[in-house]
Amino acid sequence: MRREHRPYFVKRAKSEVDRLYAKHFLHPHFDAVGIGTTFVNPWQVKVFGPSIEIGKYANVVAAPNSEVSLTVWRQPDGKGRIRVGDYALIGPGVRISSTHEIIIEENAMIASNAYLMDCDWHDIYDRVYATGKSAPIRLEQNVWIGDSSIVCKGVTIGKNSVVGAGSVVVRDVPPNTVVAGNPAQEVKKIDPNGTFVTRKQLLADPEPYIGSLMNFEREVLRRETVSSWLRYLLLPNRQD
Repeated sequence: MRREHRPYFVKRAKSEVDRLYAKHFLHPHFDAVGIGTTFVNPWQVKVFGPSIEIGKYANVVAAPNSEVSLTVWRQPDGKGRIRVGDYALIGPGVRISSTHEIIIEENAMIASNAYLMDCDWHDIYDRVYATGKSAPIRLEQNVWIGDSSIVCKGVTIGKNSVVGAGSVVVRDVPPNTVVAGNPAQEVKKIDPNGTFVTRKQLLADPEPYIGSLMNFEREVLRRETVSSWLRYLLLPNRQD
């Protein structure tokens, strides 16, 4: 597809359907959902288990071929919890699975197909009944997890740090550090005195931002018509 073919009102209607679906079918699966949190393609967001919370103005983006999965397997000792903080971003294909505790602090960004798991899921010897060793995961403020990375049990990733795409993180990452590789190793330091622009700054006053996005979409799609959109759906050509 070379361009967006839907008329503006169709795209806005789809966004409203997403919102209503999320409110009716997704929100009840969370212990709490903060104000302003949005789900893109909520049909592809799967939430299973108790003690799952998401803060305000978070953004969960799924895709038809890339489900987002948030799963808690509650343990007899009461462990098992996922907490997604304010202004967080979760991309398509992300899986977050807990039998202990996974805390994602505000402004954290998790790119497509990343996986966070706080346990082994099977014991080395008992591979039927036991879930193996577990330890909590914490992503501190403004952490960025790259595409297809894996964050393993017991890991804390410090404030502002970045995990490169495809990395496997098996030990703590200090604040203001870039790591990459398997296992992930330090690549460089981030200047903590640098000027960070965070999602909180973008969304703390959301109305101007949302308004600018709507105006941009309206301008981009102003020439699209219902007839051309239906023609594209039924008879696409090389110019589409």
